[in-house]
Amino acid sequence: MANEIHVEVIRRGVHAWNSWRLSNPQTIPDLSGAELNEADLRNADLSDANLSGANLARANLSHALLYRSTLGVKSQGGIEFDFASEAAGADLSNSDLSDASFNEANLRKVNLSGARLDRTLAIGANLERANLRQARLRNANLDRALLWKVDLRQADLQFASLREANLSEGDLTSAVLERADLENAILRRANLQGANLRRARLTSANFADTDLSNADLSEAFMYDTILVRADVDKATFSRCRVHGISAWGLRGNPLDQSDLVITREGEPTITADYLEVAQFMYMVLDGEKLRELINATTSRAVLILGRFTPERVAILDAIRRRLRQYHYVPLMFDFEKADSRDFTETVVLLAHMARFVIADLTEPSSVPKELEAFVPRLSVPVQPLLEGAARPYSMFKDYWKYDWVMDLHRYSGVTDLLDSLYERVIAPAEAKAKQLEKRRQTGT
Repeated sequence: MANEIHVEVIRRGVHAWNSWRLSNPQTIPDLSGAELNEADLRNADLSDANLSGANLARANLSHALLYRSTLGVKSQGGIEFDFASEAAGADLSNSDLSDASFNEANLRKVNLSGARLDRTLAIGANLERANLRQARLRNANLDRALLWKVDLRQADLQFASLREANLSEGDLTSAVLERADLENAILRRANLQGANLRRARLTSANFADTDLSNADLSEAFMYDTILVRADVDKATFSRCRVHGISAWGLRGNPLDQSDLVITREGEPTITADYLEVAQFMYMVLDGEKLRELINATTSRAVLILGRFTPERVAILDAIRRRLRQYHYVPLMFDFEKADSRDFTETVVLLAHMARFVIADLTEPSSVPKELEAFVPRLSVPVQPLLEGAARPYSMFKDYWKYDWVMDLHRYSGVTDLLDSLYERVIAPAEAKAKQLEKRRQTGT
C-alpha cells in the first residue's frame, strides 16, 4: 500500500512534490496502488518511485522524470572523485496508465511489466532499457520514442503507433504487433522471434540484422522495408505487400513467402513467390531502374583482378577510384578459395557482367586461376598490367592467342599507372569491347 504522506504531498501538485523530493533526497517514494487518475504530473520527479499497481489512467506525465543517475563520491588511493551511479527507474509494474500522457518523459529503465497502457501517449519519450514485458500497449502512441534495448517480450502492441521509434537491440520475443504502425521505425539487431506482425505497417522500417525467425508477417505492408541480413528462418510472409523491399543476404528459410504483392496499392496487382524474386521483379517492372541496372552491368562494369595483400590492394583501390571518375562501376572480389566450384562460378559470372577486365599480374597469386576460369571461353577484353620490369607468369603467354587478351601495359608505381590509365588501359579496352560487340552483331 502507498505511504499516505507521500500520496498527500503529490496531490498538492508538482511544485510541492518536487520541493519535497529535493528536501528528502534519500527517501524512496511509495505510491503503490495510489489513486492518481487524471493527475497533472507534468515535470514531476518520480525517479525511483514505487508506483506499482497505481491508477494513473488519463494522468499527464509529460516531461516527467522517472529515471535519473545519482552523483556520488568515491575514494581511491586517497583521492576523491565524482561518479554517476545507475539508479533504478520507477516501478510502474501492473499499474493502470491507460490514456496517460508521457510525451517527452524520461522512462529509462522504468519497470512497466504487466502495466496497462492502452491509448497511452508517449511521443518522443525515453524508454531506453525499460522493462515492458507483458505490458498492454494497445493503441498506444509511441511515435519517435527511444526504445533501445527495451524489454517488450510478450507485450501486447496491437494497433500501437511506433512511427520513427528506435527499437534497436530490443527484445520483442513473442510480442503482438498485429496492425501496429512501425513506419520508418528502426529495429536493427532487435529480437522478434515468434512475434505477431500480421497486417502491420512496416513501410521503410529498418530490420537489418534482426531476428525474425518464426515471426508471422502475413499481409504486412512492407513498402521500402529493409531486411538486409535478417534471420527469416521459419517466418511467414504470405500476401505481404513488398514493393521496393531490400532483401539482401537473408538468413534461414522462411516457412511461407507466397503470393507477395509487388505492386503498389491502386496499381494492377502482380504477385510473386520468394522475397528475392520480388526484389528482382521490382527492378524489372520499373523500366527506368531496369535500364540503369542493365547499363551498369553490361556497359559500365569493370572487373579488377589482382592480389589482395596490403601493398597490392592499394594499387587496386587506386584503379577503382579512377574508374569511378570515368563513370564506370568497378567490381572487385577477393577470391580466397580458388579451388572451389563457387569460385569458378563467381568469377565467370562477374566476367560475363564486365565491359572489360583489368588484371594486375604483379605477384599474381590467385590471378592465374581467375583468368583460367573465363579467358578461354568468354570473349571479354582483358587488359593485363605489370609493375616494373618483371616478366608475367609463364602460363600467361598462352592467352595471347585469344584476340580479346590485349598487350601488356607496364607501369612504375601508382602515380605512373593513374597518369596513363585512360590512354593505355581504358581507351584501348573500350575500343576492343566495341570491336567484339560489332563482331557479335555481324556474326564475323
